Amino acid sequence: MRRYKGGLSALLIVLLLVIDQVIKIYIKTHMYLHESIRVTDWCYIFFTENNGMAFGMQIFGKLFLTSFRIIAVAAIIWCLYKFVKANLKTGFLVCVSLILTGAVGNIIDSIFYGVIFSESTFSHISTLVPWGTGYAPMLYGKVVDMFYFPLIETDWPSWMPFVGGEHFVFFSPIFNFADSCISVGIVALLIFYGKYVNRAFDVLKTKKS
Repeated sequence: MRRYKGGLSALLIVLLLVIDQVIKIYIKTHMYLHESIRVTDWCYIFFTENNGMAFGMQIFGKLFLTSFRIIAVAAIIWCLYKFVKANLKTGFLVCVSLILTGAVGNIIDSIFYGVIFSESTFSHISTLVPWGTGYAPMLYGKVVDMFYFPLIETDWPSWMPFVGGEHFVFFSPIFNFADSCISVGIVALLIFYGKYVNRAFDVLKTKKS
């Protein structure tokens, strides 16, 4: 059973990573920076890149963020190994695998994209280039984002104080498939396995599990 659960987690991670990278590489090599494709009024493919964390947030320096991601991924891999070895519930392992997949997916961008792609601009579509001749050194690559869902887009009424007349967009972040994996994994973990977290912590604290 442990071997089955470990294999399922590995298969899920590899499959989702392939999907994430195929989407990102296709967008980066077929669209101009900030080019937008309208799917519906509330759904767009909008190509952008960011130096920061999930959903385009930028808090710390790029090198720090990439290093932090690598450390976080190593920690999640260790946790997942312990959870599989302890034979925890399959659904719980799937949630952790989703979170790990999202973290690894964005790390790949940060580590490698700068050295293998030319820069994406408003007038130039990126292409694969010889190793080390890309737009940035290793660890300084930008994360590719493309999903934009402005579910509500309107203007505040002019009579409202402070915000009257300003444009309002509900859910403006632009994100990628890896971000989605992290979000789905965390939300599912909290909803379905919130009471199971203590068991997981006990596993991590046990020297032999």
